Amino acid sequence: MPEHKSLEKAKAIKAINPVLRIGLLSVSDRASQGIYEDKGLPALRSWLSRAITSPVQFVERLIPDERTIIESSLGELSDQSRCHLILTTGGTGPSRRDLTPEATLAVGTREMPGFGEQMRQISLRFVPTAILSRQVAVLRELDDGHSCLIVNLPGQPKAIAETLEGLKDDEGMILVPGIFAAVPYCLDLIGAPQIDTDPVVCKAFRPKPSK
Repeated sequence: MPEHKSLEKAKAIKAINPVLRIGLLSVSDRASQGIYEDKGLPALRSWLSRAITSPVQFVERLIPDERTIIESSLGELSDQSRCHLILTTGGTGPSRRDLTPEATLAVGTREMPGFGEQMRQISLRFVPTAILSRQVAVLRELDDGHSCLIVNLPGQPKAIAETLEGLKDDEGMILVPGIFAAVPYCLDLIGAPQIDTDPVVCKAFRPKPSK
């Protein structure tokens, strides 16, 4: 389908879903059991609240590292809560309990590999163990026209901010773009409400329409 036709269809879907809904899903056995305080959800909420200037609603979940629970939670956030974007944190390493990528791929209809590739590029600036991270991103597309972008993020608050925002020099110039710069245009294409961002935090990139 030509891009202009895709955008026309997306605009029609936007009229049905006027307010952006973002699902925040923290995956942690110990935090979900109350053994320690979850830091993933506050980190996500804090960064997004700084970056997004348009209306947004957050829907939050804290769950254990159980693949079936992760899959059902992702499905519920997309299908019932009607989230346009879901950001997960935790469960993306190589240990046997780290199953967030598998659950994400299971509920997705199409993979978006560029997100994971860019996150690892950012993290490699800091630690060589970034190659052990297995973050993925997918689209979940329903027959009723609703679509949702699901992105796995790291588990540490500092790494969450770095992968979303990217790396800047002392003068604020971008050294390595963060993944969130591409999220608004991706959501435009799948019919989500428009995201406006604070360019000081993250400047959204939207290609100029072709003539």
